[in-house]
Amino acid sequence: MALMLDPPNVPWRGRLWSHLASDESFEELHAFASALGVPARGFDGDHYDIPAEHYDAAVAAGAEPVRSRELVRRLTAAGLRRRKGRRQDRRESPQQGRSTGS
Repeated sequence: MALMLDPPNVPWRGRLWSHLASDESFEELHAFASALGVPARGFDGDHYDIPAEHYDAAVAAGAEPVRSRELVRRLTAAGLRRRKGRRQDRRESPQQGRSTGS
């Protein structure tokens, strides 16, 4: 598995959030998130938003802690990065967005 999790440093709605991503495939990402119990609404185009209180559980389950820049670099290098401006990607559900980017 090549799942990555950056530190919970994004404030939103009174909480801090991390980003969970895969540099292998969206299939791997969706399966891992599902196993963690992350709701589908947490998927944001190319990553899942994970609240700080679930960070340790995600790492214990196998996500590799990385810096935010490293997560973006690896996601981009794998061809799986989807920019925020691509609104169609943001609306995609995990079931619809299970492509590997190829």
